[in-house]
Amino acid sequence: MRWFLTVLGVLFGVIVFLFLDYSLPSRQTVRITDAYNRLTDIGANAIFYASPDTGTVQNAQGQRDVRFINTARANGKPYVYRNEDTGWIWPPYFKYDSSNLQAEATDMQSSAASPQWVSITSYGWRISWASIYPNAISMRPVAGPDVRPFNWPAVLILLVLGALLFLIWRMWNQFRERTIDPAVRSADEAWDRMDARADAARDHIAAETREAQGRLSRWWAGIRGR
Repeated sequence: MRWFLTVLGVLFGVIVFLFLDYSLPSRQTVRITDAYNRLTDIGANAIFYASPDTGTVQNAQGQRDVRFINTARANGKPYVYRNEDTGWIWPPYFKYDSSNLQAEATDMQSSAASPQWVSITSYGWRISWASIYPNAISMRPVAGPDVRPFNWPAVLILLVLGALLFLIWRMWNQFRERTIDPAVRSADEAWDRMDARADAARDHIAAETREAQGRLSRWWAGIRGR
């Protein structure tokens, strides 16, 4: 039973980590190389795109006109963002300015010869083989490729979650101390009393049995002595 609870706890921890890793905002310093729209096939990976009710139109063939932002990192490797409104769905970034953000990205394009570095805040993962892209939330210019703005939104969210978990843990401890522990003690005491009564009943039955055996032995001895 213990190994099952351990495995369950590990799986729960992995799920929570992946959920937070996808949902929390992250920041990368990149150089924007292109900003464009593209008809994109939405299929099994639809969960990693915005809901259609946020304003993005999807045609009968399952294609959606999605805004993309191509970037290059300081090491020269490409990194592609999508730019979609989130609306009121999860994660709750309440983003409705994807058009303005696309205009900013177009204005901040630069070449490798004359780079303009930008810090882009986004959430999500980049998985190339599954056509999954992080969703850009905001951007602002920075002085150079080594500038790493402090990711205070993620820290603030983690602090709030930590405080909520601590509050839930304290409430659970109080509930356990006031309700569960007394019930467990009462059940243990009742079980001990039942066990004691069972032992007493067994002793009584054993004594009665020995006494009956003694009477039977004496009776049989009396018969044999006749």
